[in-house]
Amino acid sequence: MIRDITIGQYYPSDSIIHKLDPRTKIIATFIYICALFINKYFIGYFATFLFIASIIHISKVPLHFILKGLKAIVVIIILTISINIFFTPGETILVEIWKIRITLEGVILAGLMGIRLILLIIGSSLLTLTTSPISLTDGIEALLKPLEKVNVPAHEIAMMMTIALRFIPILLEETDKIMKAQTARGAEFEEGSIVKRAKSLIPLLVPLFISSFRRAEDLALAMEARCYKGGEGRTKMHQLNYILRDYMTFLISIAYVSMLIIIRLFWGR
Repeated sequence: MIRDITIGQYYPSDSIIHKLDPRTKIIATFIYICALFINKYFIGYFATFLFIASIIHISKVPLHFILKGLKAIVVIIILTISINIFFTPGETILVEIWKIRITLEGVILAGLMGIRLILLIIGSSLLTLTTSPISLTDGIEALLKPLEKVNVPAHEIAMMMTIALRFIPILLEETDKIMKAQTARGAEFEEGSIVKRAKSLIPLLVPLFISSFRRAEDLALAMEARCYKGGEGRTKMHQLNYILRDYMTFLISIAYVSMLIIIRLFWGR
């Protein structure tokens, strides 16, 4: 399951999505996430599914590579669905056993929450899968640039966020190596109940933390050796400029949100 997490990884390709300005992709992803909370009916989520499916097709990122990232959040999805099924009140009772009551409204809400969570992870993963860490840093810094007028360190914030995203696959790879080393010594991580599996992961924490601190120290020494002193006075090899495809992306995003608003307002009347 550790190997299935795709958030933070970059999948190189020659698609129009990869060529978009990173600021465009960050803003479009933010709009997409906000638009997920506009949906109130299954027809709205179906429209979102068609929209994100077309984006995946255009991005040329393999579908199985994106879907395997959902394996890591199966427990969260099941927990979210279960909470909504058993704790959502409603008028139409489907099952009632002692104090446990399952209503039609709870089942519908659980289905909507599960679909929303899946679409949220897929849309967020597409941002990092189609944007290199350097481009992502430049995009975040450019969007935070106006905040420098109120003494917000835009470059440092962008650098920290990008390093955090970049370290996700590195730490996952390190965790996988530690698991294989301990498995060779007789440890078991894939057998037993969920509680037993969770307890078996505790011995991974100490070597993982030590490895993380060591990598962080090596990165700090490497940046210091290259005379890195923050973003003040630094120039960029690639300047960010909006072109026609970026403006078209904004128009498509606005049209998508407008469609969801219309569906919410007029569907079911």
